[in-house]
Amino acid sequence: MPTRQSGVPTNRSRIRRRFAGAGLLSVLGVTAVLLSACSSSSSSSPTTTTTPSVSLSSLEKWPTTAVSLQETGSSLLYPLFNLWEEQIHTDHSNVTITTASTGSGTGVSDASNGTVNIGASDAYLSPGQVAAAPGIENIPLAISGQEINYNVPGISATSHLKLDGSVLAQIYQGTITNWNDPKIAALNPGVTLPNLTIIPIHRSDSSGDTFLFSSFLSDSDPTGWTIAPGTTISWPNVAGEVTAQGNGGMVQACQKNPGCVAYIGISYQTEATGAGLGYAALQNKSGNYELPTQATFSDEAAGFTSSTPASGTISMIYGSATDGYPIVNFEYGIVLSKQSSSTTAQAIRAVLAWAIDPNGGNAPTFLDQVGFVALPTQIEAISSKLISKIS
Repeated sequence: MPTRQSGVPTNRSRIRRRFAGAGLLSVLGVTAVLLSACSSSSSSSPTTTTTPSVSLSSLEKWPTTAVSLQETGSSLLYPLFNLWEEQIHTDHSNVTITTASTGSGTGVSDASNGTVNIGASDAYLSPGQVAAAPGIENIPLAISGQEINYNVPGISATSHLKLDGSVLAQIYQGTITNWNDPKIAALNPGVTLPNLTIIPIHRSDSSGDTFLFSSFLSDSDPTGWTIAPGTTISWPNVAGEVTAQGNGGMVQACQKNPGCVAYIGISYQTEATGAGLGYAALQNKSGNYELPTQATFSDEAAGFTSSTPASGTISMIYGSATDGYPIVNFEYGIVLSKQSSSTTAQAIRAVLAWAIDPNGGNAPTFLDQVGFVALPTQIEAISSKLISKIS
């Protein structure tokens, strides 16, 4: 069977129990993705229907000799990639994929410098990262989202507090410090909020989840939150704040700190709920409060499909969908288009093509286990063309 980093489960049932603690500290820095990059990528020329398509079947040609691949990065994508890896090795025993949950920043860095074959990231590549690694591609693999979790004694985990970007920005800046603050109470009429200090938790590693959350704060409250989005940012100093590594670390830290609020990837919802954490109904751009579900992820992403450029680089944060959840993103495979050998390139093409195939890795069999959503057909075509560049 394939090898994974120490302590990683080797079968599907154990993956769901064990990945919560798998985050590792990122040791390689990544250039912060600036808000201006987000704006420029969103306004890039959209893909047109005249763009020639690349069939998945032409890419899903598996090598016949033994190939070992290395994947690392996003802790949000990590549970799904483990499901993919197990199925791939079952179907193609000569293909071995070693996976690691190290944070999106390390995934981008390691893929860019050729340390690994596939990096995983919740954040798209910035122009600076592309310039620094010629031939680097960010390939959409699936659609995910991020929930806002909390540990508030007396509030049932099934009673979803309403929160918005302005309140969260003030919490993470230390200007709202208590759960019974009038601004939180105004969003939750009829709810008895405790006199309890809020403990904001943020990632200590270079994280795509931090990019997503800071992008949401910037987009939903541009005058109140002025820190540019990035995989690492200069967080305001807040009394009692806590840092954690990886999404699993965020779950554990929030469980241990009553009063906490944390941003955690959707693939950890089962673990977060099992730890007694609630998750918020988040206000979208239309003013509606939505829960993080596959349906609300689909609604939000649909509004961006036609404007996604051929590079696959786009922010899907705080869109205009009436029923959309406002923190939605592509999970990206970060890959150099030029690989060390033709056999390695063939294996990577096959792995990624299978991953986005609605009859393969993008099937509900896999995505439903982590709360992800399949790529729309138009995005599948974009990803297929990017995959076809790998040689």
